[in-house]
Amino acid sequence: MESERREATDEEARAIASPLRLRILRLCLDTPLTNKQIAQALGRDPASVLHHVRKLVNTGFLVAEGERRGARGAREVPYRATGKSWVMDVVDPEQGRAQANALVAAFVEDASRVGFDQVDGTRAGLRLTADEREELGNRLYELVEEFRKRRSDGEPWSLFIGLHRDDRPV
Repeated sequence: MESERREATDEEARAIASPLRLRILRLCLDTPLTNKQIAQALGRDPASVLHHVRKLVNTGFLVAEGERRGARGAREVPYRATGKSWVMDVVDPEQGRAQANALVAAFVEDASRVGFDQVDGTRAGLRLTADEREELGNRLYELVEEFRKRRSDGEPWSLFIGLHRDDRPV
């Protein structure tokens, strides 16, 4: 999905303020998955996952692919992430907190499933003017966007970047 960034509606912001829904979107990014496959990958009950899948479909973050028949003839609907969350900004402070909490929780859940020894990370304390902070944010976005657009056939990786004001004394 190629589009200009825009402010999320209240319904969209609520939909992506869930760690489980963020994990579903990442799972369905490259390969459409059925509800059963999503539930198995997350170690969750298919009925509760279906509630989240439907919320993501209703808000345009997931799209249903063509219906197919499973191994035993059961009806299966695979879902694919649209990439819509990448172009959304959550600006309401309350929803922004919920979104930030969901991002961190999704990262921690994913990292714990693969093992924290598989996580490369760093943390730095910076001093930035408002202009420098904006420049850093723009450059990080551009770098990630460059790699996202490549659609490489390499291994799937997750990336988590967080930038926040430090509470240390000035």
